[in-house]
Amino acid sequence: MRTTIECIIYMGEKQYVAECLDFPVITQGTTLDDTVANLKEAISLHLEDENLSELGFVESPQIDIKFETGELANVS
Repeated sequence: MRTTIECIIYMGEKQYVAECLDFPVITQGTTLDDTVANLKEAISLHLEDENLSELGFVESPQIDIKFETGELANVS
C-alpha cells in the first residue's frame, strides 16, 4: 500500500500550478500557500467517494509535493 500521493507545483504564466501525479487533479493559486490549500481540497474532492485501499493507498495518505524551480542560473 502506498503511503503518499505524489504532486508537483511549478510556476505557470501568472500563477502557481499544482498537478497530482497519481490522479487527474490540477489546480492553481496566486501564492504557494493558496496553491497547496487548493491542491488538498481538489484531491479530497476527487477521492470523496473512492475506496483508497482499492486504489492502492493507505486510509490517510500524506501528500508529497515537489516544487519545480525552473532552470539553474548559468554557472561557469
